Amino acid sequence: MNEDIIIPIAGMITGIVMVLGLPLVIVQARKLWMRDSASAATASPETDHRLERIEQAIDAMAVEVERIAEGQRFVTKLLADRGQERVAIPASQSRHEV
Repeated sequence: MNEDIIIPIAGMITGIVMVLGLPLVIVQARKLWMRDSASAATASPETDHRLERIEQAIDAMAVEVERIAEGQRFVTKLLADRGQERVAIPASQSRHEV
């Protein structure tokens, strides 16, 4: 008869441990998470300097990419206008001029 009561007692002990232990584990995890995020927020001066240089490099690249895009738009417009001029000339006139 003692063997029949061991399983329910083990189940109750497991339930109690889970009910009491889960909130404690959550509290400890939050403390650990907050400590990690707080240490990540404080960056060293070297890291700040490197981030500033990266930001300047990205800004310079953005300006260059915009210049390239502007040049591409200009060339595309020239080619489009040139194509319209060719369409506007009748075929009979272009043969006589050559």
